[in-house]
Amino acid sequence: MKIVRNYLTTLIVLLTFNIHNAQNIEIDNLSYLEFKGTVINSENKEPLIFANINLIDSNISTISNSDGNFSLKIPDSYKSKKIKISFIGFKTKIIDLNSYEKLDKPISLDVFVSPLSETIIAIPKNVKQLVEETLTNYGDNYLDNHNVMTAFYRETIKKKRRNVSLSEAVIDIYKSPYEKYQKKELIKVLKIRKDTDYSRLDTLALKLSGGPYNTLFQDIIKYPNYFIPLFYVSNYTFWVHRTSEINKTPVFVIRFKQKEDFDEPLFFGELFIDGKNKVLLSANYSLNVSNREKSSKLFVAKKPKKADVWPTKANFRVDYTEKDGKWYYNYSNLSLDFKVNWNKKIFNTTYSLSSEMVITDWKENINLDYPKRKEFLNPSVILTDSKLGFNDSEFWGTENIIEPENTIQNAIKKIQRKLKRLRN
Repeated sequence: MKIVRNYLTTLIVLLTFNIHNAQNIEIDNLSYLEFKGTVINSENKEPLIFANINLIDSNISTISNSDGNFSLKIPDSYKSKKIKISFIGFKTKIIDLNSYEKLDKPISLDVFVSPLSETIIAIPKNVKQLVEETLTNYGDNYLDNHNVMTAFYRETIKKKRRNVSLSEAVIDIYKSPYEKYQKKELIKVLKIRKDTDYSRLDTLALKLSGGPYNTLFQDIIKYPNYFIPLFYVSNYTFWVHRTSEINKTPVFVIRFKQKEDFDEPLFFGELFIDGKNKVLLSANYSLNVSNREKSSKLFVAKKPKKADVWPTKANFRVDYTEKDGKWYYNYSNLSLDFKVNWNKKIFNTTYSLSSEMVITDWKENINLDYPKRKEFLNPSVILTDSKLGFNDSEFWGTENIIEPENTIQNAIKKIQRKLKRLRN
């Protein structure tokens, strides 16, 4: 339980992809192309979440949001290149940017489904051993040099369905190789904006400590002790649920859960593993919060005396992407739901905390150049503690971000209107 607490307290069908509203924009005298689109399931028209969009022969990428929408900004000089759309379980699609004007229609990606009985790859006899080898196999398959990764981070707090706090930032992550005993990874903020409506928090200062470090620590290949340490693997049961593929690579979908005779809150979920090369491609997992008292101790460091606070949901996701035969952390998110029960109130109040981060570009840090220590973000930072408005519509400039979902867009518009009233 201590291992889990150490992290948490720092905390089938066709796929269609639309490109539309591609336009030239000029920022700081630099010409950029911006592509906006939507990723949907062509059978039921529902959005496909977390599809990866990458500019080939570059490190520029983004990801689709919870509405399936995305926006990708690229230098005008790159318009002759191609973009790659990939998602586990579907065949990768390559699109030539020169023909984007002709692509204002759905583009289908064929799904890959293979029953275990028909798979062409051998099902591992010892699934537990495969998981152990994958979590420790960082030497050959993952980035082995120092890099500066630019990322976009978003953090929200909702009371019921209403946004009461919103923070966004573009950051640089000074990332070290996937090896043991490397230099500590640090974060520098490049741009940030935030706003919190404390009047709607019922005097409960519900805060997410750690900020972008929470999502960075979900790089479970780099930080396995925040997930399933090797000495804890024996407390889990693993099995192959099905097979899939990504980029023509066969993938095992491995499910896991804690053993029934172990009563501490542990994780359960799915691992997507390239069994041949023992590479983790993605992990989608949750924390067992069925024991209210024990799970509450993992998250709630301080609360009012007249209130009970406990988590009802704790979901996590991390994705990796590949370039030149090397894999690296690309995206992660966490979503936490809490119930707050005040002694003299009849009904409970539900709060939701979520954060997500996507790598939008990166470069090798050949000379190991690091900013001054005071320029780095404190790992215990609480972004909601200071306020900054959302009044600049061109705030992000040429930076790639995760497109805001509808509820976030509405929240930003309300903040902008509030700031306009204050100025008048």
